[in-house]
Formats: sequence, structure tokens, C-alpha cells
Amino acid sequence: MVEPGDRPRRFASVDALRGITVAAMLLVNNPGDWAHVYPWLRHAPWHGFTPTDLVFPLFLFVVGASISLGLAPRADAGMQTAELRRAVLLRAVRIVALGLVLHALAYWLLPRGDFRPWGVLQRIGICYGVAGLLALHATARTQWAAIAALLLGYWVLLASYGGFEPEVNLASRVDTALLGSMVYQFDPASGRGHEPEGLLSTFPAIATTLLGVRAGEWLRHARTLRLWAMGAALLLLGGLWSLLLPLNKNLWTPSYVLWSGGWAALALATCHALIDRRHWPALGRRFGANAITAYAGSAAMVYALSAAGCWEPLYRVGFAQWMTPRWGPHLPSLAFATTFVLTWWVIVYAMDRRGLRLRI
Repeated sequence: MVEPGDRPRRFASVDALRGITVAAMLLVNNPGDWAHVYPWLRHAPWHGFTPTDLVFPLFLFVVGASISLGLAPRADAGMQTAELRRAVLLRAVRIVALGLVLHALAYWLLPRGDFRPWGVLQRIGICYGVAGLLALHATARTQWAAIAALLLGYWVLLASYGGFEPEVNLASRVDTALLGSMVYQFDPASGRGHEPEGLLSTFPAIATTLLGVRAGEWLRHARTLRLWAMGAALLLLGGLWSLLLPLNKNLWTPSYVLWSGGWAALALATCHALIDRRHWPALGRRFGANAITAYAGSAAMVYALSAAGCWEPLYRVGFAQWMTPRWGPHLPSLAFATTFVLTWWVIVYAMDRRGLRLRI
């Protein structure tokens, strides 16, 4: 057993960065009006990269860092590998199950055509499980080899079968063949579709998480110069690779893995320098302490308010009617999303004050 004094050290910087990422997820996922969203709060339509395209890989990168910071100290303190492995797998299953429950709730409450099996939480759970097992059983060299194999193998598959264009690429074709109309986007006329969190594109997402595992290990051993170097190297490699292989979040292309991983490493290094070392306020920490709760709870709130017919009137009466004549349609849409984030900040603040941390 691990004694209380042997519990893993919590890095406020990691909690803060995780929380900032979750807050960003809520902000970009819940505008008042999808027709009027500022460009920097939108994903790139296909190829390309916007600040919003950094949010999900940044979260997976932090998941990887948290794996290193959580598992390795417990192993060092004498916790059995079998017990740690069981904990990793059970948590991965619970996260995937929560994602399925949320999609079942959306299917039940909202007018949707089909149940969607894939999703954000499902991808997080799978990446957590695979990266956690590799963190337990593989050496650093093997983890780097796994990252290289995942990225190069995925590149070869995409380049060899269909290329990188919408719907005809291999990832989209595999997901559509497996799930048909249950993918995120589906055209009944052509029988083609696309799933941004689908099967094949989860493999490079695992590589993103493993980059976070390596970063977390360096953070744990105070090798922060390696974090800065990692960020710069990944940005350089990702930028060069993007000349051959476009940056694409929908396909989670290998160049996108390296480019977003570089920014994520620099973000973690910056937060560590400012929060852990210079003791700046850990903004976002309360979101980070209950990250999955905030994400899942906010989604359930959106589904419930939409099903009750309250979502649109809240935006129209509370924001659009009086703000649009003064400032145009984009600002009220952003103000609504910001208010939604602040509402959930109040919730997680109250939870944190009471010491409530709901773990999945």
C-alpha cells in the first residue's frame, strides 16, 4: 500500500494547464450562435491550424504528463505493477463508458438520427489506457519508438490509400464502413462520412499522449530544459513535415501531432516556470482538479437545457437582443460562451472549496 506521505506530488502548473484547456473546450463548444463565431474560435475547416485546433491535443498531452506524475511515484513507493495496471485499465474503461453515456443521453434528449459511438471522452479513455500501459511496461526508448512507429505507420497508410482529402481518405472510409450513418458527419446520398474521433486517427492521438508521458517524466525529475528543447524541436519537425503532410486535426495527421505537441510542451514548460517556480497564481487549477466532471457535466447541462427548449431563449433574451444592435452578432455569441464557462467556474470553485474531487 502507498502511505499518504508517498502520494505523488501535485504540480499546480499541470492542474492549471489542464483546467485552462477544459475551460477552452467549454468556450469553443458552446457559442451562442454557431453562425457567428470568431475565426480563432473555429477549427480549421480541413487542412490548417487555428488556436482552437490546439485544445484537444493539449488536453491529451496533459493526460500523458499526468500519467507519468501519477504512476511512477506510486511504483517507486512499492505499489505492485499489477495493481497499477488494473487501476489504469479500470479508469480507461470508466472514461470510455462515460462518453458513451453522454452520447446516449444526447441521443435520448435531442432530435438526432443515430447514436454516435465515438467521441472526445472515448478517445481520451483509449489514449489514457494505452499510454498508461506503455508508461508502466515500456522503457523511455521503447516509448519513443512507439511514437515514431505510430506516426510513420499512419502516414504510410493515409498516403497509400486515398490521400488526405475529405471522405475519401482511409480513416474516414474505415469509420464509415464500420459505423455507417453513426459517424459524426454522414451523407446518405453518397454513403460517405467522416468521424473526427474515429478508429485510425486515434493511433496518432496515442502518440500525442505518449509525448505528454515523456514530458511528465522530465518534469518529475526537474529536467525542464528538455521540455523547452522538446517544444522547439517538435515545432521545427512538425513545420517541416507539414510541407509534405498537411496539418489536419480531423485526420490527426503526424505533422499535426508534432506541431501541436511542440506548442503543448512549451505551454507546460511556461506554466511550470511561472506557477511552480515563480509562484504565480495557478489560474485554471479548479477546473483542472475536476476536469472530466466539468466537461461531462457541462455537456449534460447543454443537452438538458436544449431538450427543455431553454438554450436558444437564454441566448436570445440574455445576450443577442440587446447586444447585437450595438456590437454586431459575434460579440454576444462569445459573451454567451464566456458566461457558460464562468458558470462552470463557479461550480468547480464551490466543489474545490468543499474538497470535492469527483474521480472517474
